[in-house]
Amino acid sequence: MVTLSPAQALAAARLVVFDCDGVLVDTERIGPEVIAAMATAAGWPLTPGDVLEKFLGTPEPYLLAQVRAHATVPVDDSWLVEYRSRVAAAFDAAPHTMPGVPALLDALDARALAYCVASSGSHPRIRHSLTATGLWERFTGRVFSADDVREGKPAPDLFLHAAAACGVPPGECLVIEDSPAGIRAARAAGMPVLGYTGGPTPAAWLADATAGTLEDLRELLEEPTRESGCCQ
Repeated sequence: MVTLSPAQALAAARLVVFDCDGVLVDTERIGPEVIAAMATAAGWPLTPGDVLEKFLGTPEPYLLAQVRAHATVPVDDSWLVEYRSRVAAAFDAAPHTMPGVPALLDALDARALAYCVASSGSHPRIRHSLTATGLWERFTGRVFSADDVREGKPAPDLFLHAAAACGVPPGECLVIEDSPAGIRAARAAGMPVLGYTGGPTPAAWLADATAGTLEDLRELLEEPTRESGCCQ
């Protein structure tokens, strides 16, 4: 049930918390194809659609554990290393942000509205993606990974950690997520959450986002907001 509109949620926010893959950078179409191919090769036949439904927004250790549990051949930690390498290579071939990201960040900077990244990806993967798209310097010092907490999404730990590190109460944040796991995590953290449907995620999967859904981040550019201090 939507309790806030995107405009109301942004106007009330002191900190915008971005997911990385599929919200800031266009990787969500790459990862499922790589996982499906590698899982199938290990004896667990999956399609990219299966991967989206099972793993979108979840931490990499969970992915590896599930592949190990279903594979018909031994799967060790090198599987995850290979997965990261294949995704990075595919992304490097054509790195780009999701539509409207640079303009939205410019607008948030102009309004002195703080923002950060809280992603299920590892720190090296997040840094690689943000560097390849020219966003790393905009988020330096405000990048939070599932590596930093005991439980990743859909647990609230990562979002609570990011808010605490930035000195902003959970209820004064706005999370922008493209995964059901991320929506559940934000809600569990007591944070308003906006579901982003500009990638491969069906809008129905994000129906529980308390601030509704948004197909194009640029729709937020003209929305009213209030001034905030910087995230430290």
